[in-house]
Amino acid sequence: MAAKSLAVEFDERKIDAIFSQVDQCHKPGAAVGIAIDGKPVYRKGFGLANMELPIVLSPSIRMRIYSMTKHFACLAYMLLCEDGKAGLDDAIGKHVVGLNPASQNATVLQLMGHTSGIRDANDICWQFNGTGLPATSADLVALYRDINDVNTPAGTTWIYNIGGYLLLTAAIEQIAGKRFEDVLRERIFEPVGMFNTMLRRRDIDFIPNSATMHMTTMDGAYVKSYLGNMAGEGGIVSTVDDMLRWLKHMDAPVVGTAETWKLMKAPHVLANGTSTGYGLGLWAGKYRGADQVRHGGVGMGANSQMIKLPGAALDIVVMVNGHDLSAFTFGNHIIDACVSGLEPVKEEVKGKLLTGVYVSKKTGRVVRLSPAERATPVIKEGQQIATVDGIDIPVVISDDGNLHPTALLGPSSRLLVTPMGGGTEPGSLRLNEFGNIDEFVRQKASVQPDPRNFAGRYAHPATGTEATIYDTDNSVRLKTAGRFGATELELECLAEGYWRAKATTPMPWGGTLSFDSNGRSFLYHSDRTVGLRFLRCG
Repeated sequence: MAAKSLAVEFDERKIDAIFSQVDQCHKPGAAVGIAIDGKPVYRKGFGLANMELPIVLSPSIRMRIYSMTKHFACLAYMLLCEDGKAGLDDAIGKHVVGLNPASQNATVLQLMGHTSGIRDANDICWQFNGTGLPATSADLVALYRDINDVNTPAGTTWIYNIGGYLLLTAAIEQIAGKRFEDVLRERIFEPVGMFNTMLRRRDIDFIPNSATMHMTTMDGAYVKSYLGNMAGEGGIVSTVDDMLRWLKHMDAPVVGTAETWKLMKAPHVLANGTSTGYGLGLWAGKYRGADQVRHGGVGMGANSQMIKLPGAALDIVVMVNGHDLSAFTFGNHIIDACVSGLEPVKEEVKGKLLTGVYVSKKTGRVVRLSPAERATPVIKEGQQIATVDGIDIPVVISDDGNLHPTALLGPSSRLLVTPMGGGTEPGSLRLNEFGNIDEFVRQKASVQPDPRNFAGRYAHPATGTEATIYDTDNSVRLKTAGRFGATELELECLAEGYWRAKATTPMPWGGTLSFDSNGRSFLYHSDRTVGLRFLRCG
């Protein structure tokens, strides 16, 4: 364990105050664990495990950890490498047969580090088929037989890619000759003593001691949420107690060699020399100047966060079972309350908010600057927002005039927006993502065009997706259908030829549509899908 360099002042009352908003018995809530020097000092639950039953959450109740699963999947593969059965630079096509040439040469290392550049089959399915997918992991892997292009060349940028972990899971099962859940249980969970942790691919079965996930509707009501299908991408359920045990184990591992864990935590470096801050399923970065290793998970009706602050010997686990709560925010507030000597939070330069719609002539991507229309667990109503590819990112305007993602987004914030020109309506923007720079030009304000100019049917054959754009009495809609379902998004005109596709639920699905000049095709961009071209049918 590294020597402490930060002072920790634990005060139970301060932590209780952080969770006062969920300290009730009629809504979902949070389970929380804090350890110092590997010893738990705080274990509490707030709110209901299930709104239908009078059961309060506790640190021993199973909850979804979603993408926190990823580093367990990486470790499972690394153990196979230790066995001499696999290698980090193996092409994924070596272990998963039948993949399209566009994807088969991505290395497993690139998949685990989100630098492979391949398409994200999970994102494509959720965007165009809906979230209640009946598809199995094998069904989703099969998409990679037909997807014939990529988001970006391998190693050139970092794009969070759940589909890469879908393929990683398939590779682990092929190499080990066992189900992924058995590999996790036998090689990781049982040796560490995590007996309440397991892979739960779907939520349709009955698992004892499990909390319910609670989604919110657009009017704020709660509904039950269920996971469609996940494995190494985000399928694990665990408890706060088990995760505290796991974080302690990371200080002196009995599962995985020292070299394995060094690779797990080492950030990858892109071809342009920029560090991604991401290792093998783990973020390595700083919060208010303090080194940290962390990973969270977010999905329908639940989210989670685990944090190690080595300089303070501080471990934090937060799990929530309500979509309107943020484990990410809670985790940062715990650090603020427990650790002294941190750098001050970067204050936003007060003034008028920037506005405008900006388009990259190179890629057709769209950035909009605007005040936030509504509050979320990580966004304040009215604060400065940079909407990139249809996803709202809360930003602060620093004293150098640049826009930085807020600290709430943690070490994943490798984004910098530079307004070019003065005033609240700059003429252009420079977007820097992981050292890759693109110029965006301001677009003229446009009245909503006649939908008949672009309404009709479009298709993307490689993903088996059909899209229909049509006009209703009060909105323009994009209806899509794929191999596993259908969904519908509302279209908002941003500028002539550029539209935002917005979800009609609180989940942040959606993206932007960039039409060509003759209306025969459009490019669909989301935060995980780059330039998917749909062609007009007929």
